[in-house]
Amino acid sequence: MGFLASAEAVIARALADALAPPSPPDITRWCEDNIVFDERSPMPGPFRIDRFPFLREIHECLSPEHPAREVTIRGSAQWGKTVSIIQPTLGAWHEHTPLDSLVVHPTMSAATEWVDNKWLPMRRQAEGLRRIFGDGRGGDNKDAKFNQETLARNGSLKVASAGSPADLTGTSRRLVIMDDLSKFEQTDKGDPEELSLSRASGFEDAKILRVSTPLIKGTCRITRAFDRSDRRFYHVPCPHCGHRAPLTWENFRRNLEPERLHAAHFTCDSCGCVISHADKVRIVAVGDWVPSNPRGDHPGFHLWRAYAPQRDWASIALDYARAMGWTSLGEVGAAAEPALAKAVEAETEQTFFNDVLGLPYEQASKGPDWTELRDRVENAASGEGLPVGVVPSQGVILAAGVDCQGDRIEVQVVAFGRGYRRWVVDYRVIPHFIGDEKGREALDALLKATWRTERGLRLPLDMMAIDVGTFTEEVWAYGKRHPWNRVILVKGATSATGPVLLPMKFERRNDGQAKRAQKRAFMLNVSQLKADFYTWLAKLDPIERGYVHFARGLGDEYFRQVTSEVRVLRRSRTGVLTSSWDLVEATRRNEALDTMNYAEAAARRHGWTSLTDEQWDRLEAERGGAPLEPQPDLFDAEAAAPVAAAAPATPGGNAAPSSPSGRPDGYLGPRRKGWLS
Repeated sequence: MGFLASAEAVIARALADALAPPSPPDITRWCEDNIVFDERSPMPGPFRIDRFPFLREIHECLSPEHPAREVTIRGSAQWGKTVSIIQPTLGAWHEHTPLDSLVVHPTMSAATEWVDNKWLPMRRQAEGLRRIFGDGRGGDNKDAKFNQETLARNGSLKVASAGSPADLTGTSRRLVIMDDLSKFEQTDKGDPEELSLSRASGFEDAKILRVSTPLIKGTCRITRAFDRSDRRFYHVPCPHCGHRAPLTWENFRRNLEPERLHAAHFTCDSCGCVISHADKVRIVAVGDWVPSNPRGDHPGFHLWRAYAPQRDWASIALDYARAMGWTSLGEVGAAAEPALAKAVEAETEQTFFNDVLGLPYEQASKGPDWTELRDRVENAASGEGLPVGVVPSQGVILAAGVDCQGDRIEVQVVAFGRGYRRWVVDYRVIPHFIGDEKGREALDALLKATWRTERGLRLPLDMMAIDVGTFTEEVWAYGKRHPWNRVILVKGATSATGPVLLPMKFERRNDGQAKRAQKRAFMLNVSQLKADFYTWLAKLDPIERGYVHFARGLGDEYFRQVTSEVRVLRRSRTGVLTSSWDLVEATRRNEALDTMNYAEAAARRHGWTSLTDEQWDRLEAERGGAPLEPQPDLFDAEAAAPVAAAAPATPGGNAAPSSPSGRPDGYLGPRRKGWLS
């Protein structure tokens, strides 16, 4: 015989179920329930936390239940920050509670890239996101790409660009995520980081997440946030003695052997035993985060590629060898392709420090004292160095950088070779304005001229780069007289981040109409070029990667100019540190430094940083030998040359401007009838 349940009890249980709070959000669980990596992923299949054990504590700090208001994650590139942290945090928060969220990217193109290639694919694949936002195909919630509403109309996701202050105002957001924070740049409307933070100021329980690889030490936003955090590093046990310590670059670097990169490893600071890549999975699985700054005001995590399961430690060693230009990379495992065992050129050290180590890069802030640099060149042992106007007999790209002034045109000719080495060949001052016919004819003649190598071969200029930042119309008019593969136009960018050479989208004529930049106009990251050049100037070994050779006889003024600037850090009114390059002395000129940057831009455009070993070998065969029919140079001591006439005075009776080389007129040699060699 059955018994009816008490109506009062049934109602009480129903009320209790209705009033029970939802279970606390678990971002790790959300990842396991919703993320499935497809075949394009290096680790296809469902998300498994045992592959990424270091994510557990990060996920806990990002939970709405965790008291931390801010969380900072600084790390190397390509270990899953977006897929395993940013997007699951959005999904778990929106699944847990009605919410308005904001994701800020450095540029609109970066925001579009994230929405199209990362966020929308996960929305369509993850069941949790489909329940909240739909599949993103536009038919279920009529969402816009950058303003996405939830299906229940109880929340929204806004995607914004740090470069558009208008996108960062007008709304309150409880969850704010700043992706690639280091690339945020100050605008005339304010600091985008502060504007983003202000969106969450109205919520006591808001969460603010900063995620980024670092950039330049001193001005790096993510490093500044990490430094004031509790600075957590992931400690792992030694497989031999159990001593726990983080995996550090310093430890890894001291164990690198150029001939045995495949055996790259760490060593225990306690027992000295080798920690090999075969131990990684086991020790990372039992690691833990340890704060190094307990007084920090929020949780901060640093993670680099050594912990990531996608890549082995030999790949880190190989990337470092490439960045350093080591000539023998050794074998990288038994199954390695032969191409990996040869010397290759790669990105600068900054790329390695930022993207592989997750560390800020310390740029050179000034060049050496100009007298020391001059003495290094002029007091070199007999037989070392080349005179002005002579090119080394090697495989080189011969490029010229041109700076236009109101009364003169300054030209620097530089030979760029393998291993980022360069030779300053010549510096000339043409005493004419580029808008005048004589100025244009002089540059035309320069493009037709040839320079003699040590063995007598004559080489023409491969490419010339002219500054288009001043006298824009005149420079554009001159550039159009020549093909874009001989003459390019460059303009210094105000940004200290981004690529060294970036094509201009357009320029504008005086009437305001846009004109096509074609393939000849580029924005130049002069801040990066100057920092790299000053780093190269510190090299002392002539065969070292990046060494800068100077011709004998350039003169004191040249060396004053080529070291004339210093990098200065300044704090803006909003408290943001920015850097700029200023003259060391107000009376110093910097045309030699500027034209060096322009010449490098021309060489890069001609392939200096991208040529393969085979291409360099071919260039060496073409340009390193002697001419088939040696002829005496017009200005060789052995050749009979007529006595040159005195250099003419410039219009108005004034002497032509002196050049950094110290030659009487810098443009007409004292023994030459013409200024061309």
